[in-house]
Amino acid sequence: METKALNEVQTAIKVLDLDLRYGDRVIQNRLNFEVARGERFIIMGDSGCGKSTLLKHLIALYQPAQGQILYDGRDLWRISQEDRRSLNQSFGVLYQSGALFSSMTLAQNIALPLTQYLKLPANDVAQLVELKLSLVGLAGFGDYFPAQISGGMKKRAGLARAMALDPAFLFLDEPSAGLDPISSAQLDELIVELNESLGTTFVIVTHELASIFAIGNRAIFLDSESRTLLAEGSPRQLLEHCSHEKVRRFLNRGVARDLEPTT
Repeated sequence: METKALNEVQTAIKVLDLDLRYGDRVIQNRLNFEVARGERFIIMGDSGCGKSTLLKHLIALYQPAQGQILYDGRDLWRISQEDRRSLNQSFGVLYQSGALFSSMTLAQNIALPLTQYLKLPANDVAQLVELKLSLVGLAGFGDYFPAQISGGMKKRAGLARAMALDPAFLFLDEPSAGLDPISSAQLDELIVELNESLGTTFVIVTHELASIFAIGNRAIFLDSESRTLLAEGSPRQLLEHCSHEKVRRFLNRGVARDLEPTT
């Protein structure tokens, strides 16, 4: 997807004056940003800044201390519980570990949301499961258990399960965590390919530089010291032009200068 100004595309998620807290502990204050429909949006920052906490607020696992999260103009916490449950079905989530059930095959893991939310014949479920496995490059692995496959394959299987209900939004929490560089790069390529072919909106928490530059159309940087959003823009633009030294330093680690963003 080519990076565009937000006024040229439809806003899918809008965050207004959002405060994140655990009791009296302030995690982030006054967050304001928008996610465009169909883009690959990166939430980045140093460890402990609240990236995963923000993600959990976006998928309604946590209720914000203050502020609003709007999906297509609807406030996540001011709609009815039934409407929120329906909205939740448009979310697909890939957790850091993949979170596959170890006692179930890959096919059974992917079939779980299908059987839970849809009333489909077993043959239709099996066909959908095989389709999702094919989309992530795991065709023919449905009868394998998580312990029988590599870490990269587990992440792909977790992504297939997250895509089971054809969600409008895919939320990925540190998808490359624990992967070797080759597996990580392959997963990044898969995310870009799925985004471009399906048009799904991706929101990705990551601190991995290679992934930030390979995946991101746009990114926000959360700061653990000021406890707020320091910068917003494309990763390359932030690296080259951001006025905050902390953001430039974060993006200038290692081989960042040699990386080109995917457009």
